[in-house]
Amino acid sequence: MDAKRKRMSKEYKAIRAIVSGGGTGGHIFPAISIADKLKELNPDTEILFVGADGKMEMEKVPAAGYKIVGLPVVGLQRQLNLRNIVNDLKAPFKLLQSLRAAKKVVKEFKPDVVVGVGGYASAPLLWAATGMKIPAVIQEQNGFAGLTNKMLGSRVQSICVAYEGMEKFFPADKIVMSGNPIRKDVSKPSTPEQKAQAMEFYGLDPQKKHLFVVGGSLGSGTLNRAMMHWIQDGCPGGEDLEVIWQCGKYYKASTDEFMAAHPDVKGIKHFDFIQRMDLAYAAADVVISRSGASTVSELCAMGKPTVFVPSPNVAEDHQTHNAMALVRKEAALLVKDSEAIDELLPTAIGLLGSPLKLASLAKNAEAMALRNAAQVICDEIYKLV
Repeated sequence: MDAKRKRMSKEYKAIRAIVSGGGTGGHIFPAISIADKLKELNPDTEILFVGADGKMEMEKVPAAGYKIVGLPVVGLQRQLNLRNIVNDLKAPFKLLQSLRAAKKVVKEFKPDVVVGVGGYASAPLLWAATGMKIPAVIQEQNGFAGLTNKMLGSRVQSICVAYEGMEKFFPADKIVMSGNPIRKDVSKPSTPEQKAQAMEFYGLDPQKKHLFVVGGSLGSGTLNRAMMHWIQDGCPGGEDLEVIWQCGKYYKASTDEFMAAHPDVKGIKHFDFIQRMDLAYAAADVVISRSGASTVSELCAMGKPTVFVPSPNVAEDHQTHNAMALVRKEAALLVKDSEAIDELLPTAIGLLGSPLKLASLAKNAEAMALRNAAQVICDEIYKLV
């Protein structure tokens, strides 16, 4: 192992890199994966993260062992209410303040390269850095490019994408098909040993079928309401089924209250956050999920039969684009958010009863996995350096 590291250190020299972006786990976890790969290629590489004050990257990035600087930048809010109007009125002033702070960060850190992973938090840093002639790479996770990355596309040297057809958003000569970087522990299908460990970890019965309901890092009101509706109906079709239900921190109190009011319901284990996603995936025969880019990439890599419920509350409906990339290749099913209350659990339970369909979805999903994304992106970084 030491010999391998020495060889990589010669091939990949130590560099200074700023990684910027965040707001949700869908941006943060790919960013950390890129940083981890850079450090693996050369442990002497120095990495600084830049995010948005008050957002989850300010907690998750230090927990992963990296230093982060927060900018006061805020995103524009689409829903019309007094709080959002005040936010949007302040946004231009916070952007100017963030641009000044970003220039100072770049001057002080002196990066060889900057990497943007999307989200409004990356806009000031990459705008400032490219204006100072620092080479830049952006990574677009979704099948429909985000506003920040579209704005930066003409200023950067390389654009790493995870879906085909991205030429409609970016210059074709800059596009590199990389896939989305994902965590090592969810980068390949589970072994029987991991499934056995998952049964023990979550206290599940190996003789039963298992459903994993996951609403993303913040939870999903729609998925939670669908679960509650199914439970209130008496859990039809769930006689031999156990459920791992990630309700989200925002919904934890109401979900606790609901489950306390239904003490006779057995086999449903609910959590606000899943610490061991690898074991939750390993336990699941079917996954119900939103279709954020990182989640879609993980599910492909794990070869999991999935029913996607794209969130309608995201820019440009990009979660539908993400899910449809799999649905068109018969690698997943889709239930619309507006139809989820009545149709979601019956669809998932029906799928559990069809072994041939389960096997087909798993095979087709795994065929779409791009597992070497972090390495491809790091190679693009080194081309610029």
